[in-house]
Amino acid sequence: MNYLSVGDMAQSFQMRQHNLQLKTAMTTLTEEVISGIKQDLGAAVSGDFISLAGIDRSLTMLESYDIATTEADLIAGTMQQSLQTLRSLNDGIGVALLSAATTATKPMIDATVNDAATRFDTLISTLNTNLAGRYLFSGAATDTRPLPGADVILAALSSELSGVTDASDAITRIDNWFDDPAGFAATQYQGDASRSQIRIAEGEVTRIEITAIDPALRDAMKGFAMAALLAEGLFSGDLEAWSSLVTAAGERVIQGDDTLAGLAANLGTVEARIADAKVRNGAERSALEIARTELIGADPYESASALEAVRTQLETIYTLTSRLSSLSMTDYLR
Repeated sequence: MNYLSVGDMAQSFQMRQHNLQLKTAMTTLTEEVISGIKQDLGAAVSGDFISLAGIDRSLTMLESYDIATTEADLIAGTMQQSLQTLRSLNDGIGVALLSAATTATKPMIDATVNDAATRFDTLISTLNTNLAGRYLFSGAATDTRPLPGADVILAALSSELSGVTDASDAITRIDNWFDDPAGFAATQYQGDASRSQIRIAEGEVTRIEITAIDPALRDAMKGFAMAALLAEGLFSGDLEAWSSLVTAAGERVIQGDDTLAGLAANLGTVEARIADAKVRNGAERSALEIARTELIGADPYESASALEAVRTQLETIYTLTSRLSSLSMTDYLR
């Protein structure tokens, strides 16, 4: 029988080469078992990366939509909570103001208008809600507080009432100041009238239009502002004028609650649209991930079996190397 002799250096080189190849294969197979994705993408797609690139692009876009919808949902949800806070301010105070007006006793009116004045402060603070550095009711100018303090607003309104002599005139001026674009909106609002669009899905955008100068919010302010002016001494000593203004304040608080309910309902529609977009984006992402796995996914059983085979071969090389390295001239001559 003939044998092919291999020199020691050649044999050593050959063993190192096999060792390196097996280690490389083991690393590749280990990554495939862990990630479930084939490491040789070119072979997996037969050199055609168009489909894979399209899927990856869509998944990247969906990630950005996920961030956008999460942000939009947080903004809309916080604004909805703010509207509910404003509506809670109306609880009972409108009826209390009307009741105080009919009793025509100053202590009753004082107690009620002071309560309403405190609620006016809370109303303005709520409209100045800041979420993670963003003022929600400032439109596109999210870095600017939409309204000054309640005291500043009342001071400006008091100036509008300069020279007023009766309750009817005062009521008209207050209504006009809040309704006129050149009044409250122009002198007190510090935000922007518009809001940036938020893209929540492919070809779909949403915009939360509510700002601190929304007509419904201005309507909600009127009654509280009237009561707050009375608390500051408007028509002090004129019980009849006080009673008339308190009645008007109570009526406007009750009407303001209705307009706030409509505003909350509209915002709820936007929230539902955002939620629908999140569900659709999630379903699309799942479908794309399945398609990507089918395209370049590694069979876990096949990869695990190949990994075990490589491990066995590597152990065999280590065993052979150990035995070959223990040979000696004495053992050879025996």
